Amino acid sequence: MLVVEDDEEVRLSVVANLSELGYRVLHAADGESGLQILKDGPRIDLLFTDVVMPGSVTGPELAVQAKLVQPNLAILFTSGYTRDALTTDGRLQEGVQLLSKPYDQKQLAQRVRQVLAA
Repeated sequence: MLVVEDDEEVRLSVVANLSELGYRVLHAADGESGLQILKDGPRIDLLFTDVVMPGSVTGPELAVQAKLVQPNLAILFTSGYTRDALTTDGRLQEGVQLLSKPYDQKQLAQRVRQVLAA
């Protein structure tokens, strides 16, 4: 699993929670670094990425690029902001999975399991 989150405290907390749940987790602080891990690293089953990040590669752009590198990759977005980047007419775009911040370990575990099972 790859966690891409620009807020270090949040990123480390998510990595710790997912590790406690038994997942092997890689992580990156921005979209550019996350994309490099996807290109150079092992096969990833799930990309868990923040929507709004600094730099040239946002969460949605990372997802598009990630699918080119690993077409079967499952993607789960997270955001504490408006869903505008992932919505059409106020509704999530078809196929988009989102876990809104704040969330707890139980909610994280449930959404990760759902996305991996889909």
